Amino acid sequence: MNAQFEHILSQVKKPARYTGGEWNSIRKDWDQTEIKTVFAFPDVYEVGMSHLGLHILYNIVNNRQDALMERVFAPWPDMAEQMREHNLPLFALESQRPIKQFDLIAFTLQYEMSFTNILYMLDLADIPLLSRDRNKDHPLVIAGGPCAFNPEPLADYIDLFAIGEGEDVINELLDLLLAEKQKRHKKDEFLRRAVEINGIYVPSLYEASYDVNGVFSGLRPTHPDVPQRITKRVIKDLDAAPFPLKPVVPITAAVHDRMMIEVFRGCTRGCRFCQAGIIYRPVREKKPETVLRQAAGLVKNTGFDEISLTSLSSSDYTPILQVIRALGKEHAGRGVNVSLPSLRADHFSMELAKEVQKVRRSSLTFAPEAGTQRLRDVINKGVTEGDLMETVGAAFKEGWQAVKLYFMIGLPTETDDDVAGIAQLARKVLKLGRQNGVSPRRLKVTASVASFIPKPHTVFQWEPQERLENLRLKQEALLSQTRERGLALNYHDADLSFIEAVFARGDRRLGSVLAKAVTLGCIFDGWSEHFDIDLWLEAFNQAGIDPAAYAYRRYNYEDPLPWDHIDAGVSKQYLILEHKRALAGTVTPDCRSGDCPGCGLCPTLEIEPFYAGGEL
Repeated sequence: MNAQFEHILSQVKKPARYTGGEWNSIRKDWDQTEIKTVFAFPDVYEVGMSHLGLHILYNIVNNRQDALMERVFAPWPDMAEQMREHNLPLFALESQRPIKQFDLIAFTLQYEMSFTNILYMLDLADIPLLSRDRNKDHPLVIAGGPCAFNPEPLADYIDLFAIGEGEDVINELLDLLLAEKQKRHKKDEFLRRAVEINGIYVPSLYEASYDVNGVFSGLRPTHPDVPQRITKRVIKDLDAAPFPLKPVVPITAAVHDRMMIEVFRGCTRGCRFCQAGIIYRPVREKKPETVLRQAAGLVKNTGFDEISLTSLSSSDYTPILQVIRALGKEHAGRGVNVSLPSLRADHFSMELAKEVQKVRRSSLTFAPEAGTQRLRDVINKGVTEGDLMETVGAAFKEGWQAVKLYFMIGLPTETDDDVAGIAQLARKVLKLGRQNGVSPRRLKVTASVASFIPKPHTVFQWEPQERLENLRLKQEALLSQTRERGLALNYHDADLSFIEAVFARGDRRLGSVLAKAVTLGCIFDGWSEHFDIDLWLEAFNQAGIDPAAYAYRRYNYEDPLPWDHIDAGVSKQYLILEHKRALAGTVTPDCRSGDCPGCGLCPTLEIEPFYAGGEL
């Protein structure tokens, strides 16, 4: 570390974000490695180091003899100011080399409000923002993750998108990049070859069209050998998939400062607002012995004192109780706790809760999502008030004192009674705690309320977002109805949810808005202290684009959607059927109950479902 870098670090709040050198980090010989890649997380170190996908891809690439992968995160504004003042371009942690010297920069798109940070990082790296302005002497800029399922707002900036799961496709891309590099082919030639890889979308090989009103009307390939649609990649066998047993241990506390083991991928619940439940289908479970083996490796190699069993709904993992008991038997004596992200509101969850919190007891988290059974049926949330009250009551009897409840407002068909039901349900849980003898000084019920955002590839993708003024009124109503000792209400910024909805449903025209927003200072907008709705509205105004036309539009089934060229594996016919069922308040059972709902994904991928299929 040179004197200039030491001086820069002395001027910023959290210098450990930028030093590297963590336990289990890998620094390979630069000159002896042919392909140099960097994983770019468009948020701060503490957030990015909590992302399991980073550790998985870092492990895969660095296990190759011919490639290396380093890491880079978005510098906090204080660090960016120092970097600009001292003419220091954005650098990777392992080698401290500028990321513009790498062959490939791989961004992950975890949430829409990180889009401006991608441009911010490219600018700090002294790399041209627009894909068309970069040549073979610049790094290839790729992106993947859940937001890649509507890649269009970033189409001007990203050379190619990897759609779906990345464990296999990263190696195929690196093999191609190595071959093309040895042939000294130009960037355009590489991109033409890349579209031959399943799951790869190259936006420069497609042309978007708009009607006379500027409304998106379609997307078409510009070459006959370019696919009309891009189908997501799916890993069929999670037991055989690469998994890091020696992940990098953060040098400063991460948001999720623990070991993470993905016990299964996908979800069969079928919540109609949930994008992850669609794009991560079908469900694939790890065998118990795989989970136990991975846990043993992580405990040995990291020093963490908590194992988090992660998935979209970890309590749905078939052998969950068996695995948790085995983990407790093996590791509790060392003070290692087991945790689950959230629990179902049923009796089985109470058994799980008692097992996972034998070492340390914290709060319990449940997600009823809606305040009334009518609305829970609309969104297909398979939980009743009776389920919740029975489980929470048992928890209070067992000694728990804090409960967190997650809800949404602005859901399709929502009424004032549904909103009031959120406060009523939270107060009932609080009353139940009192009735079960929890100390008033320690009893705490927290209701966390998010605003509904219509996401691509979901049953509600055709629905508009609730208007801002209505969301604010609903938040104010909930505040007035939850003023009671022991009851806390948290809610997301409705303005931020509005911008998120715009980009979730956006097309290529929004690329100009992103550029103007960054110029105006819109970075780190997932952080409340940085988000400024007025700056965003000014960016839209300068670009001549009405954001309400994206957030508040109600689509017809036959309307072209900006993400129609991305195939998430679930048919549009199935989504339409589910949308009609939602409006009728009809529940679709979990396919684990015995009936296949007919989304069509399992037969397409030749992955055996949990049960033999039936008819709708």
